[in-house]
Amino acid sequence: MTPIFKFEGIYTPLVTPFHDDHSVNFDALSDVIEMLIAAGVHGVISGGSTGENYAQTAQERMEIAKFTVDQVKGRVAVIVGTGSMLTADSILMATGARAMGADAILLATPPYSVPTERENALNALAIDKAANLPVMLYNYPGRMGVHMGEEFLDRVGRSRNICGIKESSGDINRVHLLARDYPHIQMSCGMDDQALEFFAWGARSWVCGGSNFLPAEHIALYETCAIKGDFAKGRRIMSAMMPLMRVLEQGGKFVQCIKYGVTFQGIDTGAIRPPLKALNKDDKRALEQVIRVCQTTISQIMSEG
Repeated sequence: MTPIFKFEGIYTPLVTPFHDDHSVNFDALSDVIEMLIAAGVHGVISGGSTGENYAQTAQERMEIAKFTVDQVKGRVAVIVGTGSMLTADSILMATGARAMGADAILLATPPYSVPTERENALNALAIDKAANLPVMLYNYPGRMGVHMGEEFLDRVGRSRNICGIKESSGDINRVHLLARDYPHIQMSCGMDDQALEFFAWGARSWVCGGSNFLPAEHIALYETCAIKGDFAKGRRIMSAMMPLMRVLEQGGKFVQCIKYGVTFQGIDTGAIRPPLKALNKDDKRALEQVIRVCQTTISQIMSEG
């Protein structure tokens, strides 16, 4: 089955800049989008957890997504996240994504409810039917409580719209399973420290929060591995990125680190919405140092030709 949409390249799950009163800073969001497009990312995702979707109403998420589509103006792909505890809210965002002209939707398991594979598949197919857009599934059992397992994939894979999956389980055996048994569902890296392995197993895209502030470095790894097949150089780039990935994942401060990384690079992303809190001074200094070293090292590797 030929996919109706090819997920190829770096897809950035956008941060949501806020003012001090926690209202959306659309001017800063515009700056982030323009910076990413200028850097060469291949698509952006609105309404993901990196964008603090868990702390926004469905209406806010739709407003942010509509702004993003209008700002991008077709220059890169826009994927709209539909993840929600309520199927009705997910359908609302799916139909809204279609109406506003989004290119695809990101479809996750509803959190907390712990559905069976059959229930999860029926939920996904209802959202798919409402959107009638290309779908990137999002398997993240660490947050959702369940895997998108083989029964689920067998059921939803019958829909022509289901053409990709962001795999964030951290289980390398899932990469093997998807590559071997579900080649018609394009595999996208959703576990940053396994990006090299994903590309080795045929993934052609990477959804990476760190590309909000280091887009060139993430693009360098993608192009080196997925486009050129130079895994010797790819290992060197990946090695240079590992300290960054450790900082991002440690202590449950992923979103805070991503937002501060963007601020450090010159676009103030402002406050973090509760219940999360901003990084302290020590965390900021540590992240700044890791960013500097990562940029310098990868620049040297890429300059070698």
